[in-house]
Amino acid sequence: MNTKLKCLLLDDEIPGLTYLKMLCQQIPNLEVVKAFNNPQIFLEESSYIEFDFCIIDIEMPLMNGLQVANLLNGKPVIFSTAYKNYAVEAFDLNAIDYIVKPIRKERLQQAVDKAFALLHSTKEVKEFIQINSDKGKSILFFEQLVYIKTSDVDSRDKIVQLSDRSTITIKNKSFNALLSELPKKKFVRINKKEIISLKAVQFFSFDEITTNIPSANGNLKLNLSDSYRKDFIEKIKL
Repeated sequence: MNTKLKCLLLDDEIPGLTYLKMLCQQIPNLEVVKAFNNPQIFLEESSYIEFDFCIIDIEMPLMNGLQVANLLNGKPVIFSTAYKNYAVEAFDLNAIDYIVKPIRKERLQQAVDKAFALLHSTKEVKEFIQINSDKGKSILFFEQLVYIKTSDVDSRDKIVQLSDRSTITIKNKSFNALLSELPKKKFVRINKKEIISLKAVQFFSFDEITTNIPSANGNLKLNLSDSYRKDFIEKIKL
């Protein structure tokens, strides 16, 4: 894990969101990837943005922060709110912390420190993940994983190619959920439909990656989209 944590912000009130972002920018070990004032747009875009945790307001129109957190596939959350009566529900969702507004920098730093400790305590100690597949319960070792793509048959499923060229279908699992379990330094999402192991990268240009994965027409070539290029470049440089 990098020394900085990547964070998303969500608050429907622009002044509050601006203030929160300003406070976050004063915390050395924190990087705000993007700030949102609409929960629906947040959910749409967060599915293809890499981040470590998010800070979410609870009281919002259309969809409150608790409902949003339930849709994040277990991604860590810090809740911020002007109301104390949501604390029990927040911690039922395994929230990292619950900050009552108005937010002070010292209190925010305390919450970020908790996130840092939590995420470092789970830092890539496992060598495999257990998933539901088309073959039943399966154990996938990280070293065997080469390439993951969205199934053409059902977008909820993901097709995994292994180093021995065999494939397995992961049933009903989002890319966000997968990325939260994969070692961050070894895997990267390159577009909306594909994740690759960095060891599979042979060459790359501005918008294309040539892998060392054999295909019918030579080595497999994949699209590197604008939304994921920065993260790909950062990981290649590690």
